[in-house]
Amino acid sequence: MKVDFYQLSRDPVEKVVAGIARKVRADDGRLLVVSSDEAQRKTISKELWTAYSQEFLANGPVGVVGAERQPILISDQATPENDAKIAILADGEWREEAAALDRCLLMFGEAQTQAARDLWRGFDAREDVERRIFKQTPEGRWTEGG
Repeated sequence: MKVDFYQLSRDPVEKVVAGIARKVRADDGRLLVVSSDEAQRKTISKELWTAYSQEFLANGPVGVVGAERQPILISDQATPENDAKIAILADGEWREEAAALDRCLLMFGEAQTQAARDLWRGFDAREDVERRIFKQTPEGRWTEGG
């Protein structure tokens, strides 16, 4: 499993999620977006629908009829009912069930930095985890590395 840590410093999480979702969908991939915060899930959903003027990123919440058909499923659980292979943990909280996916992107802000560091160190003993960290430049680009 690959775990990518995204240190948010410039853009809000919903904009970052929309940018990543656009790339995943461009490759016909399916995505699971996870947050325990209902208001955050609604904000992310709205951003996915409106972020790009020439396209929309179809999405829907877990627990409704047809949720398994959503290309981007938004949930409070890291269980990909839409058969996604990639999950974004938008609230910065690690969930061990995310380890079942091929790739997991953990978004974290300044307040979650210590928890992200602890998680990073916790993965030291796991041979099944490949880690990377991405930081945002002042211009909005993402660079890999510490």
